Amino acid sequence: MTNKIKCIIVDDEPAAHYVLSDYISKNSFLSLEHQLYNGLEAMEYLTNNSVDLMFLDIDMPEVTGMELLKTLPNKPKTILTTAYSEFALQSYEYGVIDYLLKPIFYPRFLKAIAHFKDKSAIENGLEPKEEVKDIILKIGSDMVSIVLDDIFFTQSYGNYVKVYTMKRTYVATITTTELEKQLPSSLFIRSHKSYIVAINKVKAIDKDCLLVSQRHIPIGITYKREIMETLNDFE
Repeated sequence: MTNKIKCIIVDDEPAAHYVLSDYISKNSFLSLEHQLYNGLEAMEYLTNNSVDLMFLDIDMPEVTGMELLKTLPNKPKTILTTAYSEFALQSYEYGVIDYLLKPIFYPRFLKAIAHFKDKSAIENGLEPKEEVKDIILKIGSDMVSIVLDDIFFTQSYGNYVKVYTMKRTYVATITTTELEKQLPSSLFIRSHKSYIVAINKVKAIDKDCLLVSQRHIPIGITYKREIMETLNDFE
């Protein structure tokens, strides 16, 4: 998409607006057009305005999210946001893109946006964007391509990062923060200020650590809630 994706938020909770507007602002291809606090406001706005994507709460006074979807003749693509998982099956009858459970964490938000972009590409006769399969890192004086699926986890090592893979361990000239920006958030998650782990390589989890390739990887307090939500969703 060359144009920005025009979004609205429909939710009666100010806290939800704060989180979603912050996430939207982090992505330059998303444009937050309007914020609405009930279904009636949304009906009126959508009668006179066209948007690409609606973040819609289900449990709202006067007009619920489900009632709004039933009423709208030309529904924008919709990502539902709610604290109640029991509405998930019913929601897909209305063609929603995704279903986000509150509290919503950023990696899960990005995954929902990826679903939207893939569906839009298919509807426009395009192939969904191919996922990145490797990463090129500076190892010593060489630039080395590392297959993402081979990576178990990474660990900070001063101004370098150790990258643990199926075949060997690399020492890359990069910081953990810089590496985190380059790795797909749908495949990797930061568990600690010094560690990034491959989501599909996590074999077990407890309150303090993750088991990855027979190694116990610590979970930092800052990352704990996001780790739990992301791994529960992945499973």
